[in-house]
Amino acid sequence: MPTYDYECDACGHTMELFQGINDPVEKKCPECKKNKLKRLFGAGAAIVFKGSGFYQTDYRSEGYKKAAKADKSSTSSSSKSESKASKSESKASKPAKPKSDS
Repeated sequence: MPTYDYECDACGHTMELFQGINDPVEKKCPECKKNKLKRLFGAGAAIVFKGSGFYQTDYRSEGYKKAAKADKSSTSSSSKSESKASKSESKASKPAKPKSDS
């Protein structure tokens, strides 16, 4: 249900009221009991985007996307070369089996 703001023209009392859209507008002020209550126009609810990646996938510029892709590929290629180097080091560090003299 929406929240509506009300203000009394007689006493200046302000309040918020939860009402359905089809409910009638309140007219009687709960403070002074006069029929001078009016509903105020609100700015409305703001749109809130929650979660990660919303702007990254939809609204980023092409230049940013290209730079991010280049950065990502250079990072992944350097990690691949590091993993290859570590594999070759591990092979070199294993002691060779002694040949049997039989």
